[in-house]
Amino acid sequence: MIQVKSLKSLNDNSSTLFLSATKKQLGELKLTSNMIAFLTAFEEGETMKKVILGSQVIANFKPSNKSEKHLQIEEFRKFGDQAVKLLNANKSDQVQIVENKQSAELIAAFIEGIILSNYQFLKYFSDAEKRANKLSQINLINSSLASKDIKELINLCEAVYFGRDLVNEPVNFLDAEELAKQAKSLEKLKVKVTTFDKRKIASLKMGGLLAVNKGAIKPPTFSILEYKPTKAKNKKPYIFVGKGVVYDTGGANIKVANFMDGMKSDMGGAAAVIGAIQAIASNKLPIHVIGIVPATENRINGEEYVSGDVIKMHNGKTVEVLNTDAEGRMILADGLSYAAKYNPELVIDLATLTGAAVRAVGSHGIVCMGNADEKTKNKLKEAGNDTYERLVEFPFWDEYGDMIKSNIADIQNLGGPVAGAITAGKFLSHFVDYPWMHFDIAGPALLNKDEPYKPVGGTGAGIRLLYSFIKSVSK
Repeated sequence: MIQVKSLKSLNDNSSTLFLSATKKQLGELKLTSNMIAFLTAFEEGETMKKVILGSQVIANFKPSNKSEKHLQIEEFRKFGDQAVKLLNANKSDQVQIVENKQSAELIAAFIEGIILSNYQFLKYFSDAEKRANKLSQINLINSSLASKDIKELINLCEAVYFGRDLVNEPVNFLDAEELAKQAKSLEKLKVKVTTFDKRKIASLKMGGLLAVNKGAIKPPTFSILEYKPTKAKNKKPYIFVGKGVVYDTGGANIKVANFMDGMKSDMGGAAAVIGAIQAIASNKLPIHVIGIVPATENRINGEEYVSGDVIKMHNGKTVEVLNTDAEGRMILADGLSYAAKYNPELVIDLATLTGAAVRAVGSHGIVCMGNADEKTKNKLKEAGNDTYERLVEFPFWDEYGDMIKSNIADIQNLGGPVAGAITAGKFLSHFVDYPWMHFDIAGPALLNKDEPYKPVGGTGAGIRLLYSFIKSVSK
């Protein structure tokens, strides 16, 4: 993780990033008049000018005239991403940032973009040290950003790093039991972590989780992460439920061609829940939150559940299985049903649930739906805009519920060839009796090519959004 320090004066031998630099500021680096002229001569639409002096990078960023606040903030994150690419290409280990009357919020976004862009998952490379980015320290020169805000930002980025690591881990390391063990690491932050084993899961009659696990070699787990500060502002907890399918072959309806690629990421919802709890606890937000993570593999071993099976769920409802590759909703349903015991203020589930969500919005948004009131939905959408993990609300009309009616059970686990993201949500709605929202993060959870400040692989999608939302309700 990059270190961030506040300094009083410039080092004229260091790589330097300027934000709307004045000629006087640039002159402090003893640059030539030609260099200064070049760094301040922006063409229309140009937002960055750079000079490379050996391993020293000098860059000046000029914001465009974006009117909406969240777009300004996102632009500064993207500036951070551009800066990291420049700095690491030139093997700079430190960089100093010189601002020019920007708000602390924009400076924080710039640093956030740098830190998130600098992430790497190198655990399995034999030459990891050689591949590692050199950038390790940011020096803020006379910054308007308070030390407490820097610490908060670092804690949040560390949580995103942890969530990305979990998604990037292969299943031969991260099975359901290891995922529970990783969640247990949050106990150092005064998070109470309880994990149910298969026997306990069976005693609770969590039929969905047990059915999906039938084809797995390893047993399932069901983890509960509770952060309850002594002076919590809420009487009823906010609960996050994350899909923890650590690998998805599709089960008996096995995935074909290359559709199994990346299926180690099918626990992206679980990673989001664990990462969000880490961020909230490490920054000591005064809100009682609970994370619920049902986890298993979806594999085939000759004993797997199959199409046509009828499964009795934790809340007593019965489900006709039409496709074993619609397994995420089966384990989420038990998690959502279990959440009712806490009489929650709001429950949000997160899952890499449907290809339909990917086809609808790609990697640029999170499909959402649910029964929460408009005030809550608007707060969530605002948090989505602030973090640029934008929410796209889909209709949730009763007619979509008709598409999952079964002839032999209460409901079926598949809705048909259209509106797949919505019918998946309608399935989950049968297991909630409290305010609830469903987030389908299938698009942004795993990338096969870089996006600004999101390298290839796990992104930690949902962590920053949930943190921003909980922070907003804590005020």
